[in-house]
Amino acid sequence: MMRSLFGLFFLLTGALHCQSPVRQPVFDGDKAFVQLQKQCDFGPRAPGTAGWRNCRGYLIRTLQTYADQTLQHSFALEFGRPRRTVEATNIIARFQPQKEQRLLLCAHWDTRPWADMDPLPQNRQTPILGANDGASGVAVLLELARLLHAHKPALGVDLVLFDGEDSGESHSPESYARGSAAFARDWGSRLHPRFAILLDMIGDKDLQIFYEAHSLQYAPQIVHKVWQQARLLGIGEFIAQEGYAVYDDHVPLLAAGIPCIDIIDFDYPYWHTLQDIPANCSKSSLEKVGRVITAVIYGEK
Repeated sequence: MMRSLFGLFFLLTGALHCQSPVRQPVFDGDKAFVQLQKQCDFGPRAPGTAGWRNCRGYLIRTLQTYADQTLQHSFALEFGRPRRTVEATNIIARFQPQKEQRLLLCAHWDTRPWADMDPLPQNRQTPILGANDGASGVAVLLELARLLHAHKPALGVDLVLFDGEDSGESHSPESYARGSAAFARDWGSRLHPRFAILLDMIGDKDLQIFYEAHSLQYAPQIVHKVWQQARLLGIGEFIAQEGYAVYDDHVPLLAAGIPCIDIIDFDYPYWHTLQDIPANCSKSSLEKVGRVITAVIYGEK
């Protein structure tokens, strides 16, 4: 993802209302952190690499354990230095697919092919491990998959792990978020979720999640719904102030007419560096975000 200062040329509205806390299954931050570590154990997961292939297999097998349907959505991804084309894979896990009323939860599972923000110039062509930038959001979704399997909510839920999010170039925002763009093109008219939530970089030990600017502008009701649940749960890391505008996987979904917000802590000091490792992430942060999202899911009727 990258910070973005340009606007989107559309407007979304919706009648979404805040919910009170509801009885819900218990999100386990320890289990989520295990999932973060397992992804990192495969090494960097840039598209087309051995670590990427091995992690893809693990993610598919894990989701098949819990979901009613697990699907692979392939698309051509051009990226790299020099440029090359690989077949990338979005992974879709569907829970209660027969239900018309649905929620969409998503994260990206690929990692940055080069550590272009590393303080040491000699490291800037080396792939990152992506513990926070990639693995953290996926880890929360995998723990949610376990809960969705054991405790069925009122609505159907689709979990989507996007590929090809983090292979972009800084001078070209549209070169990021290629998996969500392909998903919006091929699946956007098929799922019709009530709303969608993107999780990205939510494992920072010093967690501070502000309103993401595009989310607040184009899907404010969802933003306020989520932050209200955080307030009711006493989770102060969700801060009710506007932060960065980020070109992330929610932007192609918004452009396709899917109301989506980005839950992201963009003040992570190890972003796109070789120090984006599990030791700089926190199971407590994963648990706090997971508890909020669990409350949102099970609060929908």
